[in-house]
Amino acid sequence: MVAERLLLPAARPAPRPRRPFEQQRRLVRTHAFRLAALYFLVFAASVLSVLLFVYWTSANFVERQTEATLDAEITGLAEQYAQRGLSGLVQIVAARSAGDPGDAMLYLVTAPDGRPLAGNIAGWPQGVPARSGWLSFNVETKVHGQLATHPARASLIIMPGGYRLLVGRDISDAAAFRNRVKLTLLWSGLVALGVGLLGGAAMSRNLLRRVELVNRTSARVMAGNLSERVPIDGTSDEFDLLAANLNGMLDQIERLMTAMREVTDDVAHDLKTPLSRLRARLELALIGPADPGAQSEAIRAAIDEADRMLATFNALLRIAEAEAGAGRDGAEVLDLGEVARSAAEFYEPVAEEKRFSLILAIEPGVAIRGDRHLLSQALANLLDNALKYAGKYAGGGELEVRVLRHGEQAVLEVADRGPGIPEADRESVFDRFVRLEPSRSTPGNGLGLSLVRAVAHRHHGTVSLLDNRPGLRVRLEIPMLAG
Repeated sequence: MVAERLLLPAARPAPRPRRPFEQQRRLVRTHAFRLAALYFLVFAASVLSVLLFVYWTSANFVERQTEATLDAEITGLAEQYAQRGLSGLVQIVAARSAGDPGDAMLYLVTAPDGRPLAGNIAGWPQGVPARSGWLSFNVETKVHGQLATHPARASLIIMPGGYRLLVGRDISDAAAFRNRVKLTLLWSGLVALGVGLLGGAAMSRNLLRRVELVNRTSARVMAGNLSERVPIDGTSDEFDLLAANLNGMLDQIERLMTAMREVTDDVAHDLKTPLSRLRARLELALIGPADPGAQSEAIRAAIDEADRMLATFNALLRIAEAEAGAGRDGAEVLDLGEVARSAAEFYEPVAEEKRFSLILAIEPGVAIRGDRHLLSQALANLLDNALKYAGKYAGGGELEVRVLRHGEQAVLEVADRGPGIPEADRESVFDRFVRLEPSRSTPGNGLGLSLVRAVAHRHHGTVSLLDNRPGLRVRLEIPMLAG
């Protein structure tokens, strides 16, 4: 009888060095260079827009300031004309024209025929139309005793009787300021574009350097050096994340390749003896006396030896399937307690025959996502080991299967009262074909716990061997189904 108690929820060679010209051509063809070029174009457009805006704002400010000064001067003269008439205006213009020439103000009052009446301009500027509004022209002024032509900006007012009042300003200083601003912005733009170009080149080289690290590492790995890893800069950026993932992939590949070599060596070593025995028995049956009974016995022994080797190969295939994650479509939502109960019922007759009491302690609702066949096979291996080794030394006793929750983990335990496994050997027994000395005389191939570990890893879980005081407790922990 199965006693059940309910638990309350608690190789390719490394690339040859490239010549500098080849490296430059390769740089131009890279995606990193295209990104850097796009960055430079955006940067250049931004710098050009900012410089044009600064120039336009500065020039426009100077022009508005000049026009505001002239408007204020014209307004004052218009008031004087309204109060004192033409003669008063001529006197005021004559007085202001005789003032400090450093203020750059220009005045001219003319008769209807263009004859100057007052002002600091010798005559009406040539080629300038006599119409009201803003005018631009060149004026000759003395600078250090020499005549010089300067640009001017003025406003013309035509008074009653055809008399004209021209009020202007020498804008050579403003033009020089605009030229200085233009030159300064031009050099600033060239420097900014140069910095942007250097920054883009440095960025593309840095991207290419980090991609080249991946390429060189991949080339060395393909050449057969599986211990190579992509260097990590420690910046925690996307390249470091990519390098970490690639290194993890290379670690997994190296582990699989190492395991494959170990399996190949183990198979060659552990199957050599049974194959030799099988050949010897068949050879003895062939060369021995023509005794039908002896030949039948030899054939039966050979068949038994072949069955043991087939069992070993099948176990290796199941381990490889579990480790490789094959058959992932078999994953489904499982009640781990139901899986344990089915396995216990299957092994109940064997347990009774060996005078074991099989106890189930199952907490309800322990759900996982997994492969029912692989989990059942792993549990069957644990029960088979417990009945085999605990029964050999104890001649019966108690065997317990427990299913419970532990945080976010589903726990499956198989515990016996046998001799257990020494703590020093609890890691090595998971390796393929490992059998401890006391179990050498017991039938088996040393693959049972290897399959259990492979199934645990297949379900993103762990397996551990614990002391049951006395006996052995095997504990599988598998993540529970979320939600």
